[in-house]
Amino acid sequence: MTKGKNTTIKPIRKSTPKRNSTPAKKGKTKRTFKNRVLRFLFFSLLIAGSLFALFLVSIYYGAWGKLPDYHTLRNIQNADASEVYSEDGKIMGRIYAENRTNIDFSAIPINVINALVATEDSRFYSHEGIDEISLVRVLVKTLILGNKSSGGGSTLSQQLAKNLYPRRNFGKFSMPVNKIKEAITASRLEKIYSKKKILQLYLNTVPFGEQVFGIESASRQYFSKPAYQLKLDESAVLIGMLKAPSYYNPRRFPERSKQRRNVVLGQMTKNNFISENNAEQLKRQPLKINYQKQSTHSGLAPYLRERIRIEADNILKKYTKADGSYYDIYRDGLRIISTVDYSMQTYAEDAVKSHMKNLQYLFYKHWGRQNPWDNNKAILTSAIERSPYYKSLTKTGKKKKEIDALLKKKRDMKIFTWDGEKEVKMSPLDSIKHYIKLLNTGFIAMESNTGKIKAWVGGIDFKHFQYDHVIGRRQVGSIFKPIVYAAALEANLSPFDYYPNERKVYSEYQDWSPRNADNNYEGSYSMEGALAESVNTIAVDIIMETGIESTIQLAEEMGISSPLPNVPSLALGTANISLLEMIQVYANLANRGKRVDPYYISRIETNKGEVIVDLNPLGAEFETSLSPENADIINHMLTAVVDSGTAKSLRTVYGLKGEFAGKTGTTQSQADGWYIGYNQNLVAGAWVGAADMRVHFRSLALGQGATMALPIYGKFMHQLNNNSKYHSYCSAPFFKPDNTSLAKLDMPHYVPPRANFFERLLGLDNKKDDKIKLEEHRTKRKKNRKSIYDKIKSIFGGKNKDK
Repeated sequence: MTKGKNTTIKPIRKSTPKRNSTPAKKGKTKRTFKNRVLRFLFFSLLIAGSLFALFLVSIYYGAWGKLPDYHTLRNIQNADASEVYSEDGKIMGRIYAENRTNIDFSAIPINVINALVATEDSRFYSHEGIDEISLVRVLVKTLILGNKSSGGGSTLSQQLAKNLYPRRNFGKFSMPVNKIKEAITASRLEKIYSKKKILQLYLNTVPFGEQVFGIESASRQYFSKPAYQLKLDESAVLIGMLKAPSYYNPRRFPERSKQRRNVVLGQMTKNNFISENNAEQLKRQPLKINYQKQSTHSGLAPYLRERIRIEADNILKKYTKADGSYYDIYRDGLRIISTVDYSMQTYAEDAVKSHMKNLQYLFYKHWGRQNPWDNNKAILTSAIERSPYYKSLTKTGKKKKEIDALLKKKRDMKIFTWDGEKEVKMSPLDSIKHYIKLLNTGFIAMESNTGKIKAWVGGIDFKHFQYDHVIGRRQVGSIFKPIVYAAALEANLSPFDYYPNERKVYSEYQDWSPRNADNNYEGSYSMEGALAESVNTIAVDIIMETGIESTIQLAEEMGISSPLPNVPSLALGTANISLLEMIQVYANLANRGKRVDPYYISRIETNKGEVIVDLNPLGAEFETSLSPENADIINHMLTAVVDSGTAKSLRTVYGLKGEFAGKTGTTQSQADGWYIGYNQNLVAGAWVGAADMRVHFRSLALGQGATMALPIYGKFMHQLNNNSKYHSYCSAPFFKPDNTSLAKLDMPHYVPPRANFFERLLGLDNKKDDKIKLEEHRTKRKKNRKSIYDKIKSIFGGKNKDK
């Protein structure tokens, strides 16, 4: 082929180098990767947002627990402690499930409000319940960073929601779920309530440690004052506790509390609530608290308040509120008005503490290095077997050898002493021995013509000894004898005759033979003399002549519900009867044969003062078979016990004036000491003894009622006597027997044995007149008693002194 002119020659194209093609592919890949990342992030956020939305929806609609609705939130009711008041309007103590007293906003000082807002939620007045920034921060830290302790950032409204509806455990989701629930609840609260109301609700619900809730209860516990009296620095102390109530407890950790107080004061300065100078002055002040433990057993008359709690709770089961629900003594903040006189109760508790502390010291001194169980191992054995610790060990199936070893192993414990509760390292066995030797008591005072309980002390310390000795039954000894003599008068035995002091054997009662404490069986006594001198032989003779069944019948009419044995020893008080029952009997005497039933609750009110139930019996009296005339005679006889008999120390030691009657009582081996004293308006009495009747003084001088129980009554009445407010309780005269009876009763208590034939023949029976012989006899009977009075004076102080 020949090349021509027309031959077209195509240019040769060079191929594009590979290096030029590679950048194009990379750009395309980068754009694709970027798009994929963006799409991934978009869809991830979409999915996360959807999941979070579903998460929020699930919380909102109750999948994680039902949220409180608006109706529920409008009807918030915090558990509010009920309060027990004395008759004169003073608070004695509280009954509660939570130790809380709800108060109005007006009762909260502005310093508390300002300290709270400055420290816990400075934007409180500008937000609507949720601080969105803080909420997001918490969620991010919790969900993304996994910080479980990220907490914080909650507004006061959210904290209120948490206080009202405590958090639940949802595992890893606990924090976000609870936070969101609180945020929703807080938002609803803000729509329902004003800011003031939210602050009020918050400060009534917030915990302050030690089972104390609300600013009012906290103020009373840590500063012994109502909240409205809190000072600025005191307010800062309490608000500072909210961050960590146990950690910043001012009682346990005063330095920490002081530092936290100063932080609160600094926050108040930062938020312009107080000046910097004022804050600096307060920061330099030492931390001062006036701690008074608020508990169910703290306060006045804890033993009686426990009975009030039980009785009021039962009464309220019959009464409903407007919504048809029953009143709740533990949550409804009720006011229970008792019959107790605040000062009289204080006097009673002071008398018990003063006497029992000295008597316990005397008991320890009396026994010295010996122990009551040294010669009677059964005392210790039974005490061990009664102890809760021993019972818990036996329930676990431990063997005796192992139990004995554990009983001897020392450990930390708190024990009662008269120098206060002590923390000691002691074995359970030593603790049991410590408590065996403690003496206990019961004391009560009651208006004899109304039945109102004015004072009630059930034991030496309610925290450690909750058994109430006012209602516990013990042998009553000679304080039962007035019933025997009253029954005799109703059976027409003459109070103007003499009764021979002879020891007899009652064959029909297994040859039982009563004996007198002084083993004297001479002469004859008038009825008044036999009662005043507590002559056992004559008391038994009289009950046998009257009839045991007749005596039991009168005793039951006068208020005794305990079982009474149909045996002649009943005249000596061998029956187990409570102090409360015996007080009712003596009130019957003071009330001239009319029985009044004791009561201690006057009325129950709502916290707004609306009366739920009025329990005053309106002076209800019950007739007994004891006539007013015979009651007057018994009262006259029992004045001799105070004027010249076994209760004479009421005059010589405690300086009581006016007309008083009474009776001492001492049981077998001095296991129980009793005294009941009274006048026309007030009857009061005491029992003293150990929990185990085998534990007692070994001498009559120390263990009789005049030494063990009477001083409590004496100290109590001495305090009343020094307060003009109680004049009517200390100087109310008895009704007198008619003039004829009164003249006849003015007879010697004792007639000596008649002289024998040779003494009469020689005229020796005329050497001394009856009055001198009577005085000699009294001197003989009271030879040992003088030493008793001397001991009482040395222990409890001289005349008219109340040490």
